Amino acid sequence: MAVPGPVSRRAAATALLRTARVPRECWFLPTALLCAYGFFANLRPSEPFLTPYLLGPDKNLTETEVFNKIYPIWTYSYLVLLFPVFLATDYLRYKPVILLQGLSLIVTWFMLLYAQGLLAIQFLEFFYGIATATEIAYYSYIYSVVDLDMYQKVTSYCRSATLVGFTVGSILGQILISVAGWSLFSLNAISLTCVSVAFAVAWFLPMPQKSLFFHHVPSTYPRTNGIKAQNGSLVTNTPASNHLPGWEDMESTIPLNTEEPEPAPDRLLVLRALWDDFLRCYSSRPLLCWSVWWALSTCGYFQIINYAQGLWEKVMMASPKAAIYNGGVEAVSTLLGAVAVFVVGYIKISWSTWGELMLSLFSLLIAAAVYVMDTVPNIWVCYASYVVFRIIYMLLITIATFQIASNLSMERYALVFGVNTFIALGLQSLLTLIVVDSSGLGLDITTQFLIYAGYFALIAVVFLANGSISIMKKYRKQEDAESSSQVTTS
Repeated sequence: MAVPGPVSRRAAATALLRTARVPRECWFLPTALLCAYGFFANLRPSEPFLTPYLLGPDKNLTETEVFNKIYPIWTYSYLVLLFPVFLATDYLRYKPVILLQGLSLIVTWFMLLYAQGLLAIQFLEFFYGIATATEIAYYSYIYSVVDLDMYQKVTSYCRSATLVGFTVGSILGQILISVAGWSLFSLNAISLTCVSVAFAVAWFLPMPQKSLFFHHVPSTYPRTNGIKAQNGSLVTNTPASNHLPGWEDMESTIPLNTEEPEPAPDRLLVLRALWDDFLRCYSSRPLLCWSVWWALSTCGYFQIINYAQGLWEKVMMASPKAAIYNGGVEAVSTLLGAVAVFVVGYIKISWSTWGELMLSLFSLLIAAAVYVMDTVPNIWVCYASYVVFRIIYMLLITIATFQIASNLSMERYALVFGVNTFIALGLQSLLTLIVVDSSGLGLDITTQFLIYAGYFALIAVVFLANGSISIMKKYRKQEDAESSSQVTTS
């Protein structure tokens, strides 16, 4: 038998470190369970018909109560819970927070079935805020139990599961309403059953042994903090003394049959690291630019998504014979948005040069779609404008996600995306308080959408001005560089 040499021992040490999460052959089970959870948690056929249900005889609420007193509660609770849930997700290692999400969905749909009165429905919105705030656990859990080289594959599986679940739920709800003639109460009963199945599936998820901040296990390679440089290399402030030893010394420093105990998490140190990473990441101008658009547009997107059903109800009142196709519209917009997201991977354009102008152009198209949705008193025009709005937003948010991710190291994705979402929710809360809430202006739904159209038009103007200035500066630098090179040659 041959005696293992230094190369084989180094290979063995490498293999040991790379299996610190779950062995590669074990990635399938947690991924399949998480996909099943995401599918059933989003299989809610009653969701596209929430506003008609609340305004109908089952709950018998008024438009003012639904739009100005109930729906704003979701926005406020989502904002307040997002940061504590972000920390709790990492500290509790994901699975307990996923279980909390499943339980919150069960409580939400149970109350939709049986709760009565304004105050009870407001509590319902609070529980739904918990469910949406805890989505971060679903999207980050899988990274703690699979290898780095499986990230892209498992991410696509998990996100596809939620997309398919939402689409199937919308189509199922539309068919049961239009063809089978089921009541909205029955659709909510189906939704309660589906989220209960998701909660049961979540119990079988394996418990992660580590997380990003509070239960961090050193990776195989030196940890990189912060942003990528323009040439694609990672900027790191890790001292050389903290780097892992070289491969040539690994067989003497890492025993193959022992495991290092996990150090106790220092909470203050974790918060300090978060703050340092925040400052380092947002010092990049490209990342800051795309993050600003992310926050501003997501704020407007949340508002339109939340109150679109109310606008549809208003338009359909003018056409009493019009049939309700909310579920079909949601399904079509989701599927076409998914196609647009797929196509964007084949678009060849210099986003560093023309990105801001493209954001301005498409933001203007969103403003036009929202304006048409609000002013044309035809339900089919309203539906079509909503589909266009969602397609453009899903296209742009995918580009923004890629551009932000290309300027980050892997471990900072959750931090930056979480901060962007938090800022978006803060802006949305302010907009809701001023425009929607009964303690503010309490405007009617038509006037609200007119303001949202103007909001996206303002975003378009801001990015048009900023993009034009950036392009002029870039070409001026190129001209200066060319003139200086000519002088040097002479």
